[in-house]
Amino acid sequence: MQSPNCVKSSSQAASSSESLIRIYECLCDETRLRIVNLLAHGPLCVCHLQDLLESPQVRISKHLRYLKDKGMLVAERHQNWMIYSLPAKPSHELEANLKCLQDVAATNRVFKADLKRLGAMKKELRWLRDFAENNSPCCGAENDET
Repeated sequence: MQSPNCVKSSSQAASSSESLIRIYECLCDETRLRIVNLLAHGPLCVCHLQDLLESPQVRISKHLRYLKDKGMLVAERHQNWMIYSLPAKPSHELEANLKCLQDVAATNRVFKADLKRLGAMKKELRWLRDFAENNSPCCGAENDET
């Protein structure tokens, strides 16, 4: 006998199915997978994603727009920059797929190289840590105080 928590109404099942389809449509592209993997480690602006993925801004922006339109990420304007992040409260389906992506990324050379570049950018990305508190500027324009 199933517990009441395991039983979904047909509308819940349809919604869950639609959510999974939307997620898989987003994750079927390597660039989008790489973006989502990087954003799983914190918010980034387009210029940082461009450097991390070693890809033109136009290509990165196209993929970010696609992911945003599908509800896979959120964007917040800060002065002249758009800061992208994963949703604060992802759906159950998205959360499960993000965990799976992290498992795969830990052993994939491309994802590992992206994360290595991300680690090397820590100093440049420190403004993101204080973004909400200090309203610091983006992309190398931050104050040199430590």
